[in-house]
Amino acid sequence: MSTEDLLKILLLIILWCAAFAPLFPELVRDWIANSDNSHAFLVPFISLFLVWQQRELLHETPTVSSPFGGALLAASLLTYVVSSAGGLAFPARLAMVASLSGLAWFCLGGKKVRLLAFPLGILLFMVPIPYSLLSLVSGRLQLMATHISEKLISQCAIPVYREGNMLYFVQTQLEVAEACSGIRSIVSLTMISLVFCFMSRKGWWRKISLILAAIPIAIAANIVRVTGTGVLAHYFGDKVAKGFLHEFSGIVIFIFGFALLFSLFHFLNKGEANDLP
Repeated sequence: MSTEDLLKILLLIILWCAAFAPLFPELVRDWIANSDNSHAFLVPFISLFLVWQQRELLHETPTVSSPFGGALLAASLLTYVVSSAGGLAFPARLAMVASLSGLAWFCLGGKKVRLLAFPLGILLFMVPIPYSLLSLVSGRLQLMATHISEKLISQCAIPVYREGNMLYFVQTQLEVAEACSGIRSIVSLTMISLVFCFMSRKGWWRKISLILAAIPIAIAANIVRVTGTGVLAHYFGDKVAKGFLHEFSGIVIFIFGFALLFSLFHFLNKGEANDLP
């Protein structure tokens, strides 16, 4: 690729950033305001890392501009304009990711975009899932986590009574809030499982196993968190379920879930280290 081509691509990227600049402040605010979206801060860096791993193949693959990429770019920009005019944030944000894919396809061609398909696709995890969709799942996850945690806490010889998503102890009570439904861990670990699948070059059954394992691992880890918080609340009061201790327990449980998923990834790919990029 010549210097002139690189300058043209750089100019197009600058124009792309300028076109979608109105979305960035509100998008970042959503990442900060809702802990379920905190993983989004890492997504661009993960994508860039995956692109960097493909650098040799990208260098060897010829660059041929594709009109199909231009069509995708135009359709994405049109969707963005219409969604923004209608005040629809979610489709506008999806259009942002799609337009970047279209831009890459238009500038680099189909062969290179196939190499970049996953790094571009993982950028979808930057887009927060609408609350209306999350609420359909989070409520059931809350009740399930509360119900199972009640049973586990009872096995510890601790008297506990459950009503909805509330756990009542002798001296205190604990609410399993929507933030404790496990949605954050499910989304984050699913993203990580997809990255592991990309790194696992052989065996579709390995990749499917990783993806399928992410959700039960996240749910199990969240139940451990709720159960542990309930046991501590019985002995030390509900202050353990608030503030720093609550956030710290979430970090610890996420690390626990990540460790389980990484262990599964290592086990499934044992002996194939040379096949990983």
